[in-house]
Amino acid sequence: MAGPDRIPADDGLYAGSCKGSTGESERPIPLTDSIFIKSAPTPLHFHWKVYMAWGINIVDSVIVSIKKDVAELEELTKSIGYDVKKVFIQIREKPTPFYVGRGKMEEIKNFIEENNIKLVLVNDALRPSQWFNMEKYLGVTVYDRVRIILEIFADRAKRREGKLQVKLAKLTYEKPFVRELFHRVKKGEKPGFLAGGEYVVADYYEMIKRQTKKIREELKKIALERDIRRMERKESGFYLVSIAGYANAGKSSLLNYLTGEKRVVEDRVFSTLSTKTSRFRENRHPPLLFTDTVGFIKDLPHWMIDAFHSTLEEIALADVVILLIDSSDSTKDMKEKAMSSLKEIYRLKETVKIIVALSKSDLLSEKEIAAKTEETRRILNHPCIPISTLTERNMDVLINQVYECLPQFSRLRIEIPQDNADGMLEWLSRKTSVTRISQNNALIVELECSERMKERVVGKCKKSGFAVREYGA
Repeated sequence: MAGPDRIPADDGLYAGSCKGSTGESERPIPLTDSIFIKSAPTPLHFHWKVYMAWGINIVDSVIVSIKKDVAELEELTKSIGYDVKKVFIQIREKPTPFYVGRGKMEEIKNFIEENNIKLVLVNDALRPSQWFNMEKYLGVTVYDRVRIILEIFADRAKRREGKLQVKLAKLTYEKPFVRELFHRVKKGEKPGFLAGGEYVVADYYEMIKRQTKKIREELKKIALERDIRRMERKESGFYLVSIAGYANAGKSSLLNYLTGEKRVVEDRVFSTLSTKTSRFRENRHPPLLFTDTVGFIKDLPHWMIDAFHSTLEEIALADVVILLIDSSDSTKDMKEKAMSSLKEIYRLKETVKIIVALSKSDLLSEKEIAAKTEETRRILNHPCIPISTLTERNMDVLINQVYECLPQFSRLRIEIPQDNADGMLEWLSRKTSVTRISQNNALIVELECSERMKERVVGKCKKSGFAVREYGA
């Protein structure tokens, strides 16, 4: 089985193509599919069996959870069109090998058979062994929480970068499942694999690793192009403002208001997977660029966040971040989403100017607005502004706050020997705003940083023996 050797452009994205033992090309593996494992080869052809098919158009489903709160999962499933017929909850501190107990599994199985349910949605990330156990026992397709989110991402991805990021996340997600399948094939638990089965699974695992490498290289090229555009903007005097927040908090609506554009705003989670950057509509100095970013969601595995790193880095590289919190949510949900968003922002960048804004205030009474604003201030220990793009409430206050938060920079030029460049350049990019990189006998890095950070940069450079000096006004 030959490995894949290509990733065609945009609409024809493939994970690769596979060949039979005769060398004749079989059909390619499309991005909407996943783990295709061939059964025993015959002289004429190969049979393909889908063990983890993506993009199944199933609507009748049930939710299974070991915690009481399933509101977020219900919102996610609704956004992708699944019709949840029943929610099964069994409160447990830890999941079992079947996620829930045997008695609850039997109850779920009976409901599935009586109501012709084809899809089970689990309110947690499943271990591969749990996934195999549940599918085998229930006899239907099982999606865990991460899989559901990936399905939504795949449905929303329109640009090439978004499609590549989704494919990377899918491949990363599949790897432990392929390892589990390989383990079960070796133990003889998968009928139909006969003599060559374990080699086919191992070959697919190698294909995943090769494709992961290729996609990462492609994403690096896209990120480099964006870095160049970002540098050009900064050299032209633009300041970057990122709009961050939980999924469906109103980020695209705010971007439209601030930039005067009329992009379609969809009332569904993760409608934005690729960043959109546009200039502030007012001719005010200094000029601003606003960027809409992918929405946060709690408890995402780090490997999924890493897959969308090139999108999320817009937050880390921003001069100011507007954190949107949906004020139409309950106070409890607002608190959880705000804390989750702040945690992720600070993970991306240790020091960043953040403005907290409560969106959709037009949906609340004045009394509710005052109460939620005060509660948010107390919880976050951070000032916040209730806003509405519909009524334009406090939009001038928000814009003025952005300008007040723009940092006063010191400008430094550092000469770094080529053999010491990688580690130092990565540190400088994370801690400061690198505006220009040129090359002579050494790497010449020009950057802007706060006075406080300037002391750290100068100290680190002197300790390493790098030449550093201030420049510009």
